[in-house]
Amino acid sequence: MDEIDYSPTPDPSIEVFKNPETGRRYEIEFTCPEWTALCPKSGFPDFGVLHISYEPDASCIELKSLKLYINAYREVRIFHEGAVNQILTDLVNACKPWSMSIEGDFNVRGNIKTKVRARYDRPV
Repeated sequence: MDEIDYSPTPDPSIEVFKNPETGRRYEIEFTCPEWTALCPKSGFPDFGVLHISYEPDASCIELKSLKLYINAYREVRIFHEGAVNQILTDLVNACKPWSMSIEGDFNVRGNIKTKVRARYDRPV
């Protein structure tokens, strides 16, 4: 098995702000159309679109910090599956939502189109 060069995941902190409407559950959706990272095997760039959807509880994700966090992946060597799951973990840890889902819709690589979906639901 070939050794794979993984880079550490991005470091920019994800900022949150107080949810202005805690009296009801509602959904927030983000689309990040210019996600990029590096393939851990080849070092070539990967491109994709991230779709993030969540139901906030006490906190909402601040958009500028999300942009900086997502952009920090540009120099990270990571598989698509690892990226989607790491982003979900980091965002859930930052805002502690009722639920969150992330879909990574990645450009064709080697004649294969990849979509990766991960979901978090707060335990009852």
